[in-house]
Amino acid sequence: MHKGIVSGDRVRSKQEFGLRARRIASGLRAFGVKPGDSVAILMRNDIAFLEASFAAMMLGAYAVPINWHFKAEEVSYILTDSGAKALIGHADLLSVASMSAPSGLPIIWLATPPEIQSAYRIEPDRAAVPAGATDFESWLAGQPPHEGPPVAQPQSMIYTSGTTGHPKGVRRKAPTAHEHEVNERLRSLVYGVMEGARCLLPGPLYHSAPNSFGLRAARLAELLVLMPRFDAETMLQIIARERIEAIFMVPTMFIRLLKLPEEVRRRYDMSSLRHVIHAAAPCPADVKRAMIEWWGPVIYEFYGGTENGPVTFATSEDALRKPGTVGRPSPGAKVRIFDNDGKPLPAGAVGEIYSRIEGYPDFVYHNLPERTADVLRDGLITCGDLGYLDEDGYLFVCDRKRDMVISGGTNIYPAEIEAVLHAAPGVQDCAVFGVPDAEFGEALMAVVEPRPGAELDVAALRKQMAEHLADYKVPKHIEIRSGLPREDSGKIFKRRLRDPFWEKAGRRI
Repeated sequence: MHKGIVSGDRVRSKQEFGLRARRIASGLRAFGVKPGDSVAILMRNDIAFLEASFAAMMLGAYAVPINWHFKAEEVSYILTDSGAKALIGHADLLSVASMSAPSGLPIIWLATPPEIQSAYRIEPDRAAVPAGATDFESWLAGQPPHEGPPVAQPQSMIYTSGTTGHPKGVRRKAPTAHEHEVNERLRSLVYGVMEGARCLLPGPLYHSAPNSFGLRAARLAELLVLMPRFDAETMLQIIARERIEAIFMVPTMFIRLLKLPEEVRRRYDMSSLRHVIHAAAPCPADVKRAMIEWWGPVIYEFYGGTENGPVTFATSEDALRKPGTVGRPSPGAKVRIFDNDGKPLPAGAVGEIYSRIEGYPDFVYHNLPERTADVLRDGLITCGDLGYLDEDGYLFVCDRKRDMVISGGTNIYPAEIEAVLHAAPGVQDCAVFGVPDAEFGEALMAVVEPRPGAELDVAALRKQMAEHLADYKVPKHIEIRSGLPREDSGKIFKRRLRDPFWEKAGRRI
């Protein structure tokens, strides 16, 4: 069994990992990075992703992970909005970033590791190095280890999708001593990661919770295995071989695991598992039950968001006793349900979910103070979800107040996709929404209304969207339809388009 941080065939000891992070910190400081600045990271799951994140934290700066699926326009927005002082990324991804990076931004490239090239079938000619970029390993070798005084270390600044069409950077000040203590206690409970744990991360480090899980495991665990890409049987092999104890997952991964033939599932020993936490998307009750029957009462869940943290927590016992619940409030958390007028609702009544964890660091949407105020009420925060608390204080999430779609644990806001569709030739109007999907929970659907006399081609629309949007934002289903249902104001009645799909599925989200 290995120790340290593992990715594919590469194994890095904790000592070497820490030394490399300190060298990166020195190099970033030479680029002028100081407390409060941002360092952008454009990588798939890689050991260097974590090293660069810790390096930024050592300087009191924000690591800003960028979703590697993003296209040039999306990358450009985050680089500009975050005010990034440097960009570190895999060579095959930087060809997109270098086209959109602000003038003069230092770009540091590193070779895309073999296990990632293999997982994503990256051709060698796609790994061309952007002109003027700095070679990561050569740069690293020339840096002395950072020896600066300790500084308050902020969390990563994660960009979440937004209804305005642009993602919003969730930025927190570095925690106080009390807030740090609250965070440590809460994350130990939720993630199950403590000193000496053996951990596996199959989800992307650019997402909020996997990023938090990965940083904690890199700091505390005896072993952290990074999967470059989720594969169901490969995951079972790693768990059995490395005696994995703690994992962060999303429900789509459960669904794919349960699709494996019974003889394959029985082939691997899962007895080392003690804490498998999932979040980011609703998990069907039958899927949760099947996973508990297979792996035992080691399945846990939390509900929350980048803005408010893990505000509820559910054990396997909770899931079996209260199918569909996302748990009761975490220690120190308040969860309240309000109606549209801001009045608190009693048990069983569905309304908008607001919550807060006492002692959890406050956040702001970077450069968007007015948007921050929009999600606050009486000191509590909303992610725009609708739900209710039962008589025992368990939270159930029923729907989303806004149009957000969660596909495979990834938040997608239709407004961004609709803006691209509106710009396509021949498009009069459109509506994008989520429909049920057996594997991903939800899939994107676009209903597009052509201009009078125009003929729209679905393949051409897909190509148009793919030029401006990450591939996962291109709708799986596209329908061309005239005469969309509208309100008196002229606004499309999106719910009339969406609801029939969910009525057939027998669920709302």
